[in-house]
Amino acid sequence: MANSVPRSFDSASLAEYGEDFADRWNNVSLRYRAPLRGFFAKRVKDAAEVEDLTQEVFLHLIRRAHGEPIEHVEQYVFQVAANALRDWRRRRDVRDQDAHESFDAEIHQPATDISPERVLLGREAVEQVEAVLRGLPERTRDVFVLRALEQRKYAEIAAMMGISVRAAEKHMAKALAQLGIVMAAEDRD
Repeated sequence: MANSVPRSFDSASLAEYGEDFADRWNNVSLRYRAPLRGFFAKRVKDAAEVEDLTQEVFLHLIRRAHGEPIEHVEQYVFQVAANALRDWRRRRDVRDQDAHESFDAEIHQPATDISPERVLLGREAVEQVEAVLRGLPERTRDVFVLRALEQRKYAEIAAMMGISVRAAEKHMAKALAQLGIVMAAEDRD
């Protein structure tokens, strides 16, 4: 087997791109980096995003290569690229990224009317929330952190922690109930 890129790209398997791992990935990168960049550049305005999406495809390929052999590499590469682009668009839509404004120091001046009393009240509220979180059972606190702060899905949390999705949801509900009690007490004061 030669250490060069196969001539017939349509039916080439990953094994045909080189003898060893490093050689194979160097040849795959040489063959597909420019076409992938072109594919993404036609669909994405930001050059940094184009590069990130290209890297995402290669990362997916490397992860996949540790499993079953990849046949028809070119078809697989561009299917992965199409999926990466679709996921990227979905993430942008969810975040409504196109509606975001750039930061302008003159327009976005920080509020100067924040009194020391308001700062103190804010710190006290944060301390109360921290106290509630520290008082939660470890598993409940972990579920809360993964869901609320890291924005993980319940199924992902359940898999990570070795519990059912329903159990993860119950832990989150328990954490929110405890925080709700503290917030309700704050509102009454």
